[in-house]
Amino acid sequence: MTDAVDLMAALADPTRLGALRLLWDGRERCVCELMSKLGASQSRMSRHMGILKTAGLLVDRRDAQWVRYRRNPRLDRSVVAVVDAVMALPATERSVEETEEVA
Repeated sequence: MTDAVDLMAALADPTRLGALRLLWDGRERCVCELMSKLGASQSRMSRHMGILKTAGLLVDRRDAQWVRYRRNPRLDRSVVAVVDAVMALPATERSVEETEEVA
């Protein structure tokens, strides 16, 4: 079960929320694709993905030099409902730099 504080903290960052928006359909994506679409460096993207994974929202697998992520298929329905509600809100247009300033 995902802890409520970890879940809210994971959802509170625009870069992580953007990554979740890309992964929420259940398809697997390479971290390189997420980096490109979100304009984040590898180290920043890896840090953000680690937070989402720790919160239980994502699972990963290594593929040679890259890591591939996807939505955790075993998420509790209540967690899915919370994330779905957040996904229904308008996306922000903050840049990675603005995100880092807020964090």
